[in-house]
Amino acid sequence: MKTKKLTEVLERVEAWPPHVQNELAEFALELDAEFKEGVYWPTPDELAGIDRGLRAAAEGRFANDQQVEAAFAKFRGK
Repeated sequence: MKTKKLTEVLERVEAWPPHVQNELAEFALELDAEFKEGVYWPTPDELAGIDRGLRAAAEGRFANDQQVEAAFAKFRGK
């Protein structure tokens, strides 16, 4: 069984160059392994982001309520 969205994506992928199709296949296999194992392994970029966040928290750098609200308003398009 495939979802409609997955079917549409797979049809588009057929037109991709072989090396790009292989990259997608590798990514899908990684997701499959993580899904089956129930374990998620963050990417190096995600780990770097986590480290930046932990450093900022240790330094007491937090957004105030006004900054948080401004960010949410921006993403809501207000």
